[in-house]
Amino acid sequence: MDTPLVDRVADRLRQQDWCVMDGALPLSLLDSLIERAVTLRRESMRPAGIGRETDLALDRSVRRDRIRWITGESEVEQAWLEWAESLRVALNRRLLLGLFSFESHFAHYGPGDFYRRHLDAFRDQPLVSPSCRVISVVLYLNRGWEEDDGGQLVMHDRSEAVVIQRVIPAAGRLAVFLSDCVPHEVLPAVRDRYSIAGWFRSNGSTAAVVDPPG
Repeated sequence: MDTPLVDRVADRLRQQDWCVMDGALPLSLLDSLIERAVTLRRESMRPAGIGRETDLALDRSVRRDRIRWITGESEVEQAWLEWAESLRVALNRRLLLGLFSFESHFAHYGPGDFYRRHLDAFRDQPLVSPSCRVISVVLYLNRGWEEDDGGQLVMHDRSEAVVIQRVIPAAGRLAVFLSDCVPHEVLPAVRDRYSIAGWFRSNGSTAAVVDPPG
């Protein structure tokens, strides 16, 4: 893991809860992830739901993307998970966040698709999924993306009263933010939009429940 990159992410998270940067991944890995996402969109992505496991529900008034969880079944998925693991270890050393595991999925937004404003975790919930999410990561996989194409990630301050950043989902751009501090939404786009969404999680295991499972 590139030390200046990790230092920048850690410093920004300390200062403002979020960070956006370009060029975080090696180009060869980025190109392979783009190819993988486009192929999966044709083959096996499914409508994304709200919630997790037995509480999962589909609500197209809230989100309309399609996803495929990354399990490491291909070489490029393994390379992405290895990169994320390096980032997890490096952030733990700098920020002492107790990041325990990582989960991620490919996401495809077709023209007109969106995801309403939401948080990825909630401080006032007990330590059960998905509230164990600590840091959210989004990697964009869209070559030649322009502002007029739409599909921006819009991040709000903690009060949700102020827009703090609009992120154009251009290939190689990486957004990192605290899962329970940054309300965010995905605006509709006029073309197919690809990304990877991921979460570094704390260990929410109890005597009765293993979390993360497996």
